Amino acid sequence: MLPKNDPSSVQVLHPTITVPVFPATSTEFITVLVHYHRAEIARMAGWRDRIDRTTNWAITVVAAMLSVSLSTPTAHHGVLLFAMVLVLLLLVIEARRYRFFDVYRNRVRRLERNYYAQIFAPEEGTTDEWIHRLGDDLRRPLFLTSQSQAISRRLRRNYCWMFLILLFAWLVKTTFIRMQESAAETHLVASVGEWVRNAAIGPAPGWLVIAAVTIFYGWILHATLRKPMGEGELAFGDVHV
Repeated sequence: MLPKNDPSSVQVLHPTITVPVFPATSTEFITVLVHYHRAEIARMAGWRDRIDRTTNWAITVVAAMLSVSLSTPTAHHGVLLFAMVLVLLLLVIEARRYRFFDVYRNRVRRLERNYYAQIFAPEEGTTDEWIHRLGDDLRRPLFLTSQSQAISRRLRRNYCWMFLILLFAWLVKTTFIRMQESAAETHLVASVGEWVRNAAIGPAPGWLVIAAVTIFYGWILHATLRKPMGEGELAFGDVHV
């Protein structure tokens, strides 16, 4: 064992901190870009996998709730309203994940568009401004897409169809099939008043439930058809999530 006053023991306990080595040649710089490109693709793929998982959960919820609600005429239509709330929650979660994914996707595409594309097909007018923006983004990462924009994009891609399926199933349960205590007594709804009574949930009157569903789907329609603002990286091609 080294004595406490031995300088070598101090050197072991407190190793010298070396300054990070930066690339000094073009070969070293290219090596750094290659490894950085791989790292950003891995991060992007990880968040893309999270997005796909949320979508799969939403599809599973829709399929399960449809099976429960449409399996028998006596199943309550409130199950479908509960499914709408669950899918909305998953949409919000996925929109947040999409915002993270969009950050890393933007970095990868910036590098590919301005560096790798110039190698394979050089174009005039390309400057080095992209690499300064990439450095600023690494120092101070910021979301490039707002929560509302992310929700609109995910609605247009997948969730609008899930909500339409749930709406159609809810209309089938409330408009066309009247729930009775016995499946043998099931018959089609004959009037609007009967549909309104059938749409009631506990103490909530039917007109209130119908109004809430109408307002909710009005927002879904607005968010889906809203004109995208500040497309950013999406302006460079149609292949995007």
